[in-house]
Amino acid sequence: MRIALAAQARGRQAVVINADSAQVYADLAVLSARPSAADMHGVEHRLFGAWDGASACSAADWATAARAEVARVQQAGGLPILVGGTGLYLRTLLDGIAPVPPIDPDVRARVRALPVAEAHAALQREDPERAAVLAPADAARIARALEVVRSTGRGLASWQAERSGGIGAGVDVRALILLPDRAGLYARCDLRFSRMLEGGAIAEVEALLARGLDPALPVMRAIGVPEIAGFLRGEWSREQAEARGAQATRNYAKRQFTWFRHQPPTQWKRTETDCFNIDDFLEF
Repeated sequence: MRIALAAQARGRQAVVINADSAQVYADLAVLSARPSAADMHGVEHRLFGAWDGASACSAADWATAARAEVARVQQAGGLPILVGGTGLYLRTLLDGIAPVPPIDPDVRARVRALPVAEAHAALQREDPERAAVLAPADAARIARALEVVRSTGRGLASWQAERSGGIGAGVDVRALILLPDRAGLYARCDLRFSRMLEGGAIAEVEALLARGLDPALPVMRAIGVPEIAGFLRGEWSREQAEARGAQATRNYAKRQFTWFRHQPPTQWKRTETDCFNIDDFLEF
């Protein structure tokens, strides 16, 4: 918001574009900590709550929408500011997406039914290059790699070498990665989930459960939803739900911290404090 407000103070429209995979869902206003009207300070925000939870928003779906929003803002002479911690979303927007054909439904069903250990062993045989870079317990990525090689006859790395549609080469990217103190970050994670429980998260999950959505949908697997759902079903206490939700939040923050420390380009600025020079990001 500091960058957006500084840009508008200098006479340039700024638009904040969401790049968080939970904040895209209309159903997760509380559990995704979607910005309130007060948080927005009069700055236009886009792609927040833009998807209904019944429809999964893939990285490709988001990138298509974000690419259009960035273009609209730039055509109007404004400054698009992408905010959010979903690295895959940002990578897909900037670098493009691999043109993997649709996966055969029968192949997908058989792969997704495999225990993760069995799927990983199969991937080691059929796509050892991909298996070598995945954790043996990473069920989602292992299943994806295995279904790709079985359905297309090519490994995922081969497809990813043909990425297309990225906007990175055509825009001036000014990036800032926040890497706050770990202890302070984890304390904020605990406080965050506690406040969500007090601020309507339980009612939010009740509404989701009432819709009878597929448990495999991203909105149903978002941090806080399974933990609160278990409490609502009587499987554990509210205190246990809070502890589980806080732990899941800390685990995710740790994964984000590691990803953003190592994966983005080395020229992207990294800071351990909230203090940075606005002029590094604004040129008129």
